[in-house]
Amino acid sequence: MFKRDLDLEKRWGRLLEGLQETIGKKPNDLNGVLFLIGIQELGQGTRPFTKEQKQDLMHIAVCKVLSYAGFYSLDFVDQEGWPHWKLEKELPHFDLLEQEKLLKLQVLEYFEKEYQLEI
Repeated sequence: MFKRDLDLEKRWGRLLEGLQETIGKKPNDLNGVLFLIGIQELGQGTRPFTKEQKQDLMHIAVCKVLSYAGFYSLDFVDQEGWPHWKLEKELPHFDLLEQEKLLKLQVLEYFEKEYQLEI
């Protein structure tokens, strides 16, 4: 494992521990963290969501975190308060491991910028 990957995993572990302290439960994986970001970005609090809404929350989170790298921009918010995103530039063709690494890096940036966390 490269030093950069090891640093990423250390930072990721610190983020998960911090989230556990904040919300009382440690997210299981990247998807759990993205789900939390989606709920936060929707801004309507926690409530029961349909399966489709949960998928939409994940999409909101992915678009939000990738917006820091210029891949998406917020297009509009619909009358129900759900944000809609516009693709600004094509995502690189990564394998699953590279995709996960990119998303983790962008999630860390999200928490650093939105919540001034030093991870």
